[in-house]
Amino acid sequence: MNRKAFISGIIALALLGGGLASYRHFHSGHGAQAQAGIYYCPMHPDYTSDRPGDCPICGMHLVKKERTAPAERKVRFYRNPMNPAVTSKVPMKDEMGMDYLPVYEEEAGKASVAGRGTVSLTPEKQRMIGLKTEKAAYRTLSKTVRASGKVAYDPDLYRAISEYRESLASYEQIKAGTWQEAIDRAKAVVESSKIKLRQLGIGEEQLESMRKTPGEYDNLLIAGEKVWIYAQIYEYESASVKPGQRAAITSRAYPGREFTGVVRSVDPIFSEETRTLRARIETDNPGGELRSEMYVEAVIKAELGTMLAVPVSAVLNTGENEIAFVMKDEGTFEPREVRTGRRNDDYAEIVSGLRAGEKVVTSANFMIDSESRMKAALGN
Repeated sequence: MNRKAFISGIIALALLGGGLASYRHFHSGHGAQAQAGIYYCPMHPDYTSDRPGDCPICGMHLVKKERTAPAERKVRFYRNPMNPAVTSKVPMKDEMGMDYLPVYEEEAGKASVAGRGTVSLTPEKQRMIGLKTEKAAYRTLSKTVRASGKVAYDPDLYRAISEYRESLASYEQIKAGTWQEAIDRAKAVVESSKIKLRQLGIGEEQLESMRKTPGEYDNLLIAGEKVWIYAQIYEYESASVKPGQRAAITSRAYPGREFTGVVRSVDPIFSEETRTLRARIETDNPGGELRSEMYVEAVIKAELGTMLAVPVSAVLNTGENEIAFVMKDEGTFEPREVRTGRRNDDYAEIVSGLRAGEKVVTSANFMIDSESRMKAALGN
């Protein structure tokens, strides 16, 4: 009897020991996994792993995601993991069976751009990635427009100018008469000639000069002390070029030589073949060195005015919208959708989305954007 009790006790201890071992193994495995953490790709933050390694998409080393202390958070809505613009008020799955990701109250308040979250970086990390910022401010911007062109030889325009002068002279002779029908007809011819000139790019100022200086446009046939340059302005730069702007003209025939000119008019009709507008530049031609049909290069200084602007490097174009990262304090960066207007090589006008004085990230934007997308994808 004592022998049987002793054996039963040994078996019970063995089973208890096995249970304790299993319990320790189970909890130690979970502890190791918790300690391992989550790793993500800096370039493809949607890809995550529970162990270190390389991204299967681009081959970059995975980065460990920093853990934060758990806290009670209230879910505001759920976001489609593949299309962050699609949300739901209740938990659900997408077409592929993937769970929608929760977006919490505090995150929904911070993230002003769908699919991107607010990023926090220590000063050390900012220095490590070379992060720089600059304030949005009102700046007076100018732009240099470069265009190819040639010295005008334009008998068609010269002929149209001659017709306008003749019709104007005829009208001046008979307008004081009593034959109203003839007066109306002469006036109609003047208006028709004027419309033809306007279609050819002649502005009101030039129309007025045709009355006072009849021989001014002879250089359309033979180059004189002044010539016209026809410069081809690309469509995306056409809004920057206006009459009265200064222009510098150069020719390969005269290396190092620069001729000065003024934009007198810009054609009202785009060229269907080249999608350019023709700017007419009246240019000094001392010694008659510039000859008709000679190819030249024109550099036009266009003043854009004073506007709220940020460095061009501060604006990321996603294809669907434009984004800037705003520094809210010394370590927090908020994605902000902006709309830009005119720009030069260095600065872009801000039409909406920013206020003067706000700091925007001007370098390391892509790394910040990658972290921002990862924050939104993981829901924290």
